[in-house]
Amino acid sequence: MLLKSCCIYSLGVFSVLLLVAGICLEVSKVFPHFLQSMTKQEVVLRNGTEAFEAWEEPPAPIYMQFYFFNLTNPLEVMDGERPAVVEKGPYTYREYRPMEQVNFQDNGTKVAAVNTKTYIFERNMSRGPESDLIRTANVPAMTVMKMFEYDPILASFINAYMRSTGEGLFTTRTVGELLWGYEDGLLKALKKLKPDLDDFFGLFYKNNASNDGEYIFFTGQQNYKDFARVDTWNTKSSLNWWTSDQCNMINGTNGAFFHPVITTNETLSIFSSDLCRSIYALYEEDVTVKAIPGYRFIPPSEVFANRTLNPANAGFCVPAGNCLGSGVLNVSACKQGAPIIMSSPHFYEADEKFVKDVFGMRPDKLMHQTAIDIHPLTGIVLQLANRIQINAYVEKIPTFSITGNVRTVIFPMLYLNESVVIDDASAKKLQTIVVKQNVVENIPFMLIGLAILMGGAFMLLMCRQKVPEGTSAERTPLLSS
Repeated sequence: MLLKSCCIYSLGVFSVLLLVAGICLEVSKVFPHFLQSMTKQEVVLRNGTEAFEAWEEPPAPIYMQFYFFNLTNPLEVMDGERPAVVEKGPYTYREYRPMEQVNFQDNGTKVAAVNTKTYIFERNMSRGPESDLIRTANVPAMTVMKMFEYDPILASFINAYMRSTGEGLFTTRTVGELLWGYEDGLLKALKKLKPDLDDFFGLFYKNNASNDGEYIFFTGQQNYKDFARVDTWNTKSSLNWWTSDQCNMINGTNGAFFHPVITTNETLSIFSSDLCRSIYALYEEDVTVKAIPGYRFIPPSEVFANRTLNPANAGFCVPAGNCLGSGVLNVSACKQGAPIIMSSPHFYEADEKFVKDVFGMRPDKLMHQTAIDIHPLTGIVLQLANRIQINAYVEKIPTFSITGNVRTVIFPMLYLNESVVIDDASAKKLQTIVVKQNVVENIPFMLIGLAILMGGAFMLLMCRQKVPEGTSAERTPLLSS
């Protein structure tokens, strides 16, 4: 009987100890911290690691979709009416972007590389062939007119040339020409006067099977938050296109990789050579991609807000003080003087005036917002939709009669959607990590659950113990009849 009681009481003590241990482990987050520590050590750009292999040769298929805006009323626009456009697309390309010329530096703390991008047309994923015709803004002509705006002699020559050749503010070209380049007659004629002038133009001219220069990245060996962060681009640690030091900063990664152990209150910085600046993204919501939990980060409207709403953006007004408004970015300084304006597709989150100035703009969050879905423990990108619109700044230039009575407008030419979803093989590996993570992180709750079960058993056994019946003398009545 004594042995039985000892066992019962031992069960009760052990259940209390398990309960205390489980609560302490959960409060101190021992197991999550252990997992995070292990991940920080493994996610490093170093030969032999899975992180390096994925960084060097991304396994997930990347697609670049282009949506063009076809102008339907060019004559009316020249008379001062607002442009009317019809969206045509997508024209889809498979994008290959391996890291090449990889060279580790500074005892493995940094790595240099060029990110060569190649685009292969996917006809079966496209609206039509690359030979489809698009009527859009004549960027070479507008660039030339802006360049010689205050030279009346050359302006007169250019006016005469454009009239004789039938060129105007708008041109009709194939999808392939607009993207990858074509020989422009006006530029070719001016090349005789300015030999250094390139007589080819395309919105992505020289961008296919090429790279945007050498990057030096941090490997994350010294600090996990530096994983894949850009140190320098083309030997420079800052830019020189903008009018403030803050706007010229090169911050964050290239947007394809992020450091491990990401929290919802973080600000993720991204350097984009296409936008000629750094941007940032903030947490929006929890998501699930292929049964893998993730965090969605999006660039807030403040990123492209005007200087009144976001004073830090004053440096993006070029020339200094010349601000166009919220939601648009003048990148002519880094596009060889071409009047190129960047925005979100359909002027999503831009000033309402830009939407109203062009008939056919229908901004929609689901279709036009840039979003990055990231697995918080490993920092792996689960899904990405990088959406950017390329516009031309169209205006009447008095020295060029060819501009007619056109109104000043930011004219949408095309928008792109660079998208990627984690491949199935990588997803399976990550799903295994998620299962292991759930098991390890739930150990405290397992201990608490076991403690509750053992405590319940202890209480049940205590209740089932019988009180001794006593001796015969004790059972004799005190008063007899």
